[in-house]
Amino acid sequence: MDFTKLHGTGNDFVVVDARALDRAWDALARAVCDRHAGVGADGLILAAPSDRADVRMRIFNADGSEAEMSGNGMRCLVKFAVERGIVRPRGDAFDVETGAGVLRVEITTAGGCVTAVRESMGRPRLDPREIPIAVEAPAPLRSVDVHVDGRTIAITPVSMGNPHAVHFQEAPVEAFPLHALGPLVEHYPLFPKRTNFEVVRMTGRDSAEMRVWERGVGETLSCGSGASATIVAARLLGLSGDALELRVPGGVLQLEWDGEGDVILRGPVEEVFHGTWPD
Repeated sequence: MDFTKLHGTGNDFVVVDARALDRAWDALARAVCDRHAGVGADGLILAAPSDRADVRMRIFNADGSEAEMSGNGMRCLVKFAVERGIVRPRGDAFDVETGAGVLRVEITTAGGCVTAVRESMGRPRLDPREIPIAVEAPAPLRSVDVHVDGRTIAITPVSMGNPHAVHFQEAPVEAFPLHALGPLVEHYPLFPKRTNFEVVRMTGRDSAEMRVWERGVGETLSCGSGASATIVAARLLGLSGDALELRVPGGVLQLEWDGEGDVILRGPVEEVFHGTWPD
């Protein structure tokens, strides 16, 4: 099975043309993503056929669980699909089917290669039943306390097709004990489908820094849906306006949200290498 490894701001994925393939994808994801005995990645992405869009993205986390969406992963899929002729866009825009719906992407190219992608991440879902979070209260929930390891952490829950819990703090995010508290928040009883967990510090009205613990993966260098949830949460709390430059360990992402429509995410994408996985 041929594969290509790509990354978007350090969030890395193994991408496969799965239009004519059938595998036990959950088991394959665990094997391929293993950083010691496999290729090493945060997830496995399949380019699959779609009757609703130009291509369908399926994504499996490193633990084999299937996720609904990944913003960084979608940029990797887009670069892979365009450069290998799976998608032949007329112009610079086309549609991708995801577990969070059909989303529009626009590509930036240089020398025939896709270097960046501007992507619609869809509208945030703020109803507690849609996130989902087991809290009986009207949307949006701006601050919910979770109690982990003797700490009380205020989170703002947001769904970008997948669940997120965003925590804002005044201290630099580098010092936050994410490896200790991340799994506790991920599996917190309020989240029936577990959750991704973002720790954020605002560094200005239009800038912030973020670290993320991804559901089914652990800490990653970047998370596109988490970045999208962050601008939504920041705007709900009155911490930002319509635009945000977000610095993550893997680089910088640009975000826009007007408070009503789709969240827009723009970021770079790079190919690392390609190879063949033995069947």
